[in-house]
Amino acid sequence: MGLAAWFALGVVGLVLVLLATTRISPDLVLIGGVLLLLLAGILEPPEALAGLANEGMVTVGLLFVVGCGISETGGITWITDRLFGRPQGTVRAILRMMLPTAMLSGFMNNTPVVAMLVPAVNDWAKKYRIAPSKLMIPLSYAAILGGVCTLIGTSTNLVVNGMLIQAADAQQASRGMALPRGLGMFEVTWAGVPVALAGIAFVTLSSRYLLPNRLPPMSVAADPRQYTIEMLVEAGSPLVGKSIEQAGLRHLTGLYLAEIDREGVVLPAVSPEERLRAGDRLVFVGIVDSVVELQKIRGLVPATDQVFKLDSPRPQRCLIEAVASHSCPVIGRSIRDGRFRSIYNAVVIAVARQGERIRAKIGDIILRAGDTLLLEAHPSFLEEHRNSRHFFLVSRLENSNPPRYDRSAVALGILLAMVAVVTVSESFREATISLGSWSFSLGHVTMFKAAIVAAAAMILTRCCRIDQARRAIDWQVLLAIAASFAIGRGLEKTGAAHAIASSIGGLVGDNPWYALAAIYGVTLLVTELITNNAAAALMFPFSLATAQELGANPVPFVIAVMIAASCGFATPIGYQTNLMVYGPGGYRFTDYLRIGLPLDLLIWAVATAVIPLVWPL
Repeated sequence: MGLAAWFALGVVGLVLVLLATTRISPDLVLIGGVLLLLLAGILEPPEALAGLANEGMVTVGLLFVVGCGISETGGITWITDRLFGRPQGTVRAILRMMLPTAMLSGFMNNTPVVAMLVPAVNDWAKKYRIAPSKLMIPLSYAAILGGVCTLIGTSTNLVVNGMLIQAADAQQASRGMALPRGLGMFEVTWAGVPVALAGIAFVTLSSRYLLPNRLPPMSVAADPRQYTIEMLVEAGSPLVGKSIEQAGLRHLTGLYLAEIDREGVVLPAVSPEERLRAGDRLVFVGIVDSVVELQKIRGLVPATDQVFKLDSPRPQRCLIEAVASHSCPVIGRSIRDGRFRSIYNAVVIAVARQGERIRAKIGDIILRAGDTLLLEAHPSFLEEHRNSRHFFLVSRLENSNPPRYDRSAVALGILLAMVAVVTVSESFREATISLGSWSFSLGHVTMFKAAIVAAAAMILTRCCRIDQARRAIDWQVLLAIAASFAIGRGLEKTGAAHAIASSIGGLVGDNPWYALAAIYGVTLLVTELITNNAAAALMFPFSLATAQELGANPVPFVIAVMIAASCGFATPIGYQTNLMVYGPGGYRFTDYLRIGLPLDLLIWAVATAVIPLVWPL
């Protein structure tokens, strides 16, 4: 290797050390690595910036918008209820989340699966008081493991299959080694399913010891603002007839159900088996973050009918906190008599007063200076009263818009259509419709094309607004993915990656099984350092050359490259879904290493044991 190759490897080593030993965000560390390669002249500016135009990176960004549409319409609640159910403990929650995620990932590219399930899993974790750090890495791993079970589960499988088709055509022309012209849809399933089951079992059983338990900073004791809020069970609500336990209202973080007012009769000690009825007024006490989540439960609305008298449509509103000053004209009067809604075009849905519970209906509360009011209003309220003498402080609560449940069916329909079109397109990419002299090629609808249409449809059908779509995009994740592409390009360009891969020749000897294990191991190592698709493209020629030199069946070597190039678990840059859950899970680099390294070794062992049984060497 030349000096440039050693420098590139040094940069990669520095990036890994910084990720492992500091809390600097991954995007900054990776961008710093790209900057070093750029200053050293290893990368040209177009190469350093090429990741920003990478189709995979842009697709992830578009899928954040699709996920926003699902989230804003309440579709996430439907997904989690149907897919994940109600877990009994953290270990069972991990299993209940991983199995359906892996099954989805088998028929849908794993990147969009993770992009759309991250907010769903986050909400699910809050609902059942599970630390997100216990679920986000398993979510990524489940999507990766499910992706290797079918030909369309991950782009890596498609890339390798495309190279196999090209190699088969070339070999046929030169009358070389006989190669199959591509693999079938479920051919890789014979090895993928045992690998996936082994991986899911390992993550589930070891999660108690190898996954961190970092609860979000949300504590009732730490927040002096104890809001009292009344919610009404709507007629026709899906909550009607369910018990408090079944409705998910018993284990709300930072919030508890104090009492139920049922037709004037107050039930002060609410049993978890108490069944809800239409018209029940539920009195909750808790912190503001929990009140925001309460607002998003389908079938519950603020008990005050004033929210239905505001000028703006409810989905356009948000929650705003305002601290009443001595100059507020409503001070010393009840909210109803002071005509708060008429004066401010906003509705008070809860009041916090120095941590004490206010035992009165919202309209009957007599306001005092210093009371913190939780308002439902149009966002313009913030600009109109930011400098008003009536309030000491006015601030907006992020992501507090009431869900548009009337659009949930539309959003889910767009999601299912996107998945169906991409899945069907994989089977009919070369299909042509002919009508007489006119013909039309169906072409190949990539994930990028489907995602851009789906994202546009979410906005055009008003499942989410443009400003919400902008806020939903996680730019840190996108920049980290783009930077990882550039670093991978640096390793390829300097020959460092090629040198690592070519070293396999001295390790395998004349034993085909050793050769298979070595091909898998080197592919895995390269995957952990550069992108999965780049690792697959780099190792594919070596796998064929090794098989040809040993006179072995080339198919098991191709399958080994497919699985190893996707199954990078030990670093957050090993696979892009690992990066996508880095922030939501509150992880550190060492978290991936702790659980990912033994998982890498386990999958390596299982794959190299199963592959020769299915495809004899």
